[in-house]
Amino acid sequence: MNTDIENLFKDKVLGHPAGLFVLFFTEMWERFSFYGMRILLVLFLTAPILDDNPGWEWPREHALALIGTYASLLYLTPIIGGWIADKITGYRLAVVIGCVIMTLGHGAMALETTASFYLGLALLVIGTGFFKPNITSIISEMYEGKESKKDGAYTIFYMGVNAGAFFGMMLCGYLAENYGWSWGFGLAGIFMLLGMLQFWLAKDLFGDIGGKPLPKLGAESFNSLEKEIPQEEKDDVAAKLNPFSLFDKILIALSSVGGLLYLFNDPFEKIQGTSLAPFSVGSVSGTNAIILGALALFLILLVTRISRYIPVVRDRIIAVSIFGLFTVFFFAFFEQSLGSMTIFARDYTNRNLVGQSAMVFKVIDALLTTVPLIIISWVLFLLAKKTFNRIAVSNIVLAIAFIGLWVLVIFRLMDKFSQEGNQVDASWFAILNSFFIITLAPLFSKWWESKYNPSAAMKYGLGLILLGLGFAVLSYGASGIPSGAKTASISMVFLILAYLLHTMGELCISPVGLSYLSKLVPARMIGFMFGVWYLAIAIGQKAAGTMGGMIDKISEQYSMGTFFLIFTLVPVGVGIISIVLNPILKKLMHGVR
Repeated sequence: MNTDIENLFKDKVLGHPAGLFVLFFTEMWERFSFYGMRILLVLFLTAPILDDNPGWEWPREHALALIGTYASLLYLTPIIGGWIADKITGYRLAVVIGCVIMTLGHGAMALETTASFYLGLALLVIGTGFFKPNITSIISEMYEGKESKKDGAYTIFYMGVNAGAFFGMMLCGYLAENYGWSWGFGLAGIFMLLGMLQFWLAKDLFGDIGGKPLPKLGAESFNSLEKEIPQEEKDDVAAKLNPFSLFDKILIALSSVGGLLYLFNDPFEKIQGTSLAPFSVGSVSGTNAIILGALALFLILLVTRISRYIPVVRDRIIAVSIFGLFTVFFFAFFEQSLGSMTIFARDYTNRNLVGQSAMVFKVIDALLTTVPLIIISWVLFLLAKKTFNRIAVSNIVLAIAFIGLWVLVIFRLMDKFSQEGNQVDASWFAILNSFFIITLAPLFSKWWESKYNPSAAMKYGLGLILLGLGFAVLSYGASGIPSGAKTASISMVFLILAYLLHTMGELCISPVGLSYLSKLVPARMIGFMFGVWYLAIAIGQKAAGTMGGMIDKISEQYSMGTFFLIFTLVPVGVGIISIVLNPILKKLMHGVR
């Protein structure tokens, strides 16, 4: 076994190597900055210019077109960032590069000028490409030969994701809405920088794990290894090999260029009024012709590659592709939390509490904030006990970050309790997703491990139906809002219930999707299919921005209730299709559960 892995497992925290918790806190601070900034985008872009906290007063459609493109690109650059780390930098250096670039991005956004805003978004997209795929790759390398502990490691790591998202959205949102947008954008950058420093200063803990990739074996070394492989295994590998042909590479290049052109042109066309594709094909605009052409080329690529596999492998990849299509639908509706649901929270929800209800909310809010922070601070203490003699400066930087976090949390709570009533920040509702994930994930995990564990198609169906039911709650709550109304005062209970149902839907789909992908796809094609999976999420993210941007048009022509009713019927319908296809998908999976 790798001696670096053995050394890592000597210093354990809660049964796992201390290095896992270095990664936990690195991911926590990155997600703090990422989600903290992300929740501010739609609020900042659509806030009135003549306001106590002025924004850019963009139309909602324009803001969500830009946000959709930004969110989509965040799932495309990791494909490139992962390749660079595999071939050139190694995982650890790629994570540091990503953190530095993202810190610069947050700093640029804090300046609030047009040029710095777009520069900041670009840097965040590039930085995420380096960071996102490679920190999880370090975990995979750390647990090489210890597969039985890997599920638990990823569960702990996933808690770091949600802890960061929780505190990031709460604190960046609080500062931005109450003291100015620059405070929110700037805070995200400060914690990103501290997260990077504590990770880089802990590098001695990891040895060669996540280091630069080793040079490839020469032909002589490969041939000597090949002699040791039994003939039946060679035959099996040969049957599964499916190298990319020149035709495949041309299709990848053309569909990628077409897709990227659409992503950039959509907000450019809406915001600037000019097109990067100033032509039409019959009655179809140039933009739509390009994306339809890119989609057609990609489908040809997928079909031609799948057809070259042996029947069992081909069937399983078809099943993965169908699940990928369901993933597009799920994220197209689930990511309304980034756009239309945040707008609904700000403009259509009664966020003013008085009297006893205000005090009850303040107490609940205080418990929601401090209890998780106490638990995570205890984990920090355990990590310091085990590693202070080896990575003292890293622990000190981490402690400084936590002191800052505690100061901000206490300052926020004191501010809230000093007010007679209470106005809930519009960004506060987004933290409910992270809170519900943390509380419900153990229950869903137990369900998946029991004899009542449903099949993949049933999980997808259930997740999509729960997602639709969340929008049904919002549709019912918004049914009394008149057509074209720009404000309303709907009870916040409807929004809270919607987030609860959406989170339950997410737990049915998001954690299990990549698990099925790894089980169904042959090793030779796993990289390509992970790229396809990220592409499915990217398409869903862009579709979320496009559909959310229709909020004004639909609510003016029909009603706000009708807008959310559409978001109810489509995912429920697709969920039912998934359940109906269950027998076919089971057959295509050939025994994989």
